[in-house]
Amino acid sequence: MVSSADPFKMISRIDLEELTGLSRSTIYDRMNSKSKRYDPDFPKPVKFGHLTRWRLSEVQAWIQSKIEARNLLSMTA
Repeated sequence: MVSSADPFKMISRIDLEELTGLSRSTIYDRMNSKSKRYDPDFPKPVKFGHLTRWRLSEVQAWIQSKIEARNLLSMTA
């Protein structure tokens, strides 16, 4: 499990899958503007040579935004 103690903590795709519950293909669909599952708010990856990483704080903020959107919907329903 990843820890959020470091504000610049970078996580791998496997960690991203674990945090979000999304599959590899869904993660890349969320980043692909031509996909039906595209999400313009999905955290953008950072490339380090051949490595691809995501900033943990951005992933956590994206998850929090989904929780807040859900809560707003339940309040208006």
